[in-house]
Amino acid sequence: MRVNGEIRVKEVRVVDEEGNQVGILPTREALRLAEEKNLDLVEVAPNAKPPVCRIMDFGKYRYEQSKRERDNKKKQKVTELKEIRISPKIDTHDFEVKARNAKKFLEDGNKVKVTVRFRGREIVHNTLAKDLLDKLAKNVEELAVVERAPKMEGRTMIMILGPKTS
Repeated sequence: MRVNGEIRVKEVRVVDEEGNQVGILPTREALRLAEEKNLDLVEVAPNAKPPVCRIMDFGKYRYEQSKRERDNKKKQKVTELKEIRISPKIDTHDFEVKARNAKKFLEDGNKVKVTVRFRGREIVHNTLAKDLLDKLAKNVEELAVVERAPKMEGRTMIMILGPKTS
């Protein structure tokens, strides 16, 4: 944004501090008008013909804009990717604990990456792992959607669950 002396056009459309149109004035006249009110002339629409300038307190405007940006930044929720690792031979109670953890992560608004790590000859039984991941997805279906279906990557099978947006 250009302010006061940085505005380099002959004529500008001027809007006063209350938002009322003053009209098209020579830039010097607009600057004089702003100085009389102890305010700044700020170019708000440089691409318009003629450019639109507003009479305002530029310091106050910049402060409120940065304040608004900080508030917006606070409101943003950063989704994290939480990981849950299970083995193909997991016991039922351990599975329930992992499912409970997945539910907690999803309630917090995070994505969950579920990995099944195969060791040794377990890789032959990859259908067991797929069934296990499907069972977990079914267990948390009221909170989650499957973003990536179970898929083999090397010696691991991976599935990604995302929180449901209601």
